[in-house]
Amino acid sequence: MHVLVVHNRYSSAQPSGENRVVDEEVGLLRAAGHRVDVFERRSDSIAGRSLPGKVAVPLLVPWNPAVRTELTARLRRERPDVVHVHNVFPLLSPAVLAACADAGVPVVATLHNYTQVCPPGTLHRDGRACSECVGSKVALPAVRHGCYRNSRLATVPLAVSLSVNRRRWWSGVDRFFCISAAQRDVLARSGMPAERLVVKHNFVPEPGTRRTGAGEHLLFLGRLAEPKGVRLLMAAWDGLAAGGGVGVPLVVAGAGPLEAEVTAWAAGRDDVRYVGLYDPARCRETVARAVAVVAPSLAPETFGLVVAEAMAAGVPAVAAGHGAFVELVEDGVTGLLHRPGEEASLADCLRRITADPAGNQEMGRTARRHYERAFSPAVGLERLVEEYRTVIAGRSGGADGAPPTGNGNAGSLGGTPRGQEWGQ
Repeated sequence: MHVLVVHNRYSSAQPSGENRVVDEEVGLLRAAGHRVDVFERRSDSIAGRSLPGKVAVPLLVPWNPAVRTELTARLRRERPDVVHVHNVFPLLSPAVLAACADAGVPVVATLHNYTQVCPPGTLHRDGRACSECVGSKVALPAVRHGCYRNSRLATVPLAVSLSVNRRRWWSGVDRFFCISAAQRDVLARSGMPAERLVVKHNFVPEPGTRRTGAGEHLLFLGRLAEPKGVRLLMAAWDGLAAGGGVGVPLVVAGAGPLEAEVTAWAAGRDDVRYVGLYDPARCRETVARAVAVVAPSLAPETFGLVVAEAMAAGVPAVAAGHGAFVELVEDGVTGLLHRPGEEASLADCLRRITADPAGNQEMGRTARRHYERAFSPAVGLERLVEEYRTVIAGRSGGADGAPPTGNGNAGSLGGTPRGQEWGQ
């Protein structure tokens, strides 16, 4: 099968689970013998633009005509079987959908967040859940609140794009991949065409290392930002420390807007270690030595890679009981769920997950078995190829799921919140 992946890469200055998902999916398909090419833009390139070029970037968010021309020519020249769209913000724009229509190529799109119904894609504002724009044809509340980068001006292009391109997305994509059932439910209720929304969880590569004992620390691994529950975790941990602690330190790994606050909070403490950004290998090693990973997100996550990665390593999770986490974590079986946003509930779960080493290790073993059934590369590849086949057959009028033939393509059919991209 010949697949063309379309993706605007987020800035390398911040860790991006979405970039990782795209890279890992491309690698998975290529390893299985499929031809995968990439059509991309990089947000890192914005920094090298002239001042007028930087000023023009917001104007490209709703529509980039040059991208339509370039991609249409490439599609007509190469004739891929299917185009797989990931992120189009800020440099690609929904013009990629027009190019696919021009060339008559079927399209699937992975929805990594909630940008179809919420300009910043988080369903979170001012420390609480927000759905004011969900189901609205014009995202005026987002502009009024300055939901992107706390700026009304910066939010305008996103709100305009959401409003003017809504029907283009809904009619121009053959199949939307939702990365959790929780995300699909929100999008279906918003008015998106439910028949085009399917659940296809992200897969997680084999980590190469698993936990062998009880673990050495609790671990927060992710973006240091308010929606991720960082301040909630700090408050819960302070409460635990005042009562004597839980017997293991808290390791915080990541970067983001709250980095200075986290650094100051951890300074001089024996029970907290802030370690900054880790490379992927160090992340896997640190996860495999954890008693549990902690994911206290205030915003409802569309998936939660860190939880699935912990499962792969045989490590349970303590996660907020909303969004996709209720699908990933079976409370009391593969980890613990706390009441979202509640400091006392989070503290209680951290205490419980560390107080029973034998029970903790059994949770870890069960979590690993769940990973093998739901999030392994083999499962991810099978699901992805199945959906590609369905979409290709639908366009060609086939009934057996087989791809069309005679288009010159060779190959066997055997067998992821927006970053602050402008001005990076």
